[in-house]
Amino acid sequence: MAKSAFVKFEVSKDLADKSYESVEMAKSSGKLRKGINETTKCIERGLAKLVIMAEDVTPEEIMMHIPVLCKEKSVPFTYVPSKAELGKAAGIEIPTASIAIEETGESKKIVSEISSKVDSLSKGKAEKPAAPKEEKKEEPAETKEAPKKEPKEEKKAPKAEPKKAPKEDKKKGKKE
Repeated sequence: MAKSAFVKFEVSKDLADKSYESVEMAKSSGKLRKGINETTKCIERGLAKLVIMAEDVTPEEIMMHIPVLCKEKSVPFTYVPSKAELGKAAGIEIPTASIAIEETGESKKIVSEISSKVDSLSKGKAEKPAAPKEEKKEEPAETKEAPKKEPKEEKKAPKAEPKKAPKEDKKKGKKE
């Protein structure tokens, strides 16, 4: 099977198994957010400790924003091969595309271990493109500091008075 477009790095089977285990532990003692929408909200609010995404999601476009959001908010993320297994680990009967661990509970040690492994995996490929992006972000700040020009006054055409229809004189039946 070809690698999905949203998958940024390869994950070993051992790391995927630890991810499933962390979800199972967080389910019983912590707090999980299941599904793409809940995961997205959890990341945006800054509550996610770890995000786990399934690689076999179709269409792929529905997952494209999650790795970008995670990098923006500095949330560690990883992948697992199966959405069905991810759903089972979360304690639901249906497959789920993503899980956000909001409160780690007893899985804190495993989550921190996964986070450190994921950081080393993602830095190997993502560190080079990150440097130019930071420079680009600084440039707009300099342009904002430049003095603003006063807005030009727009010349408006004089308003023409609306033409009135001629009124008929009721008595004479003539137009004025």
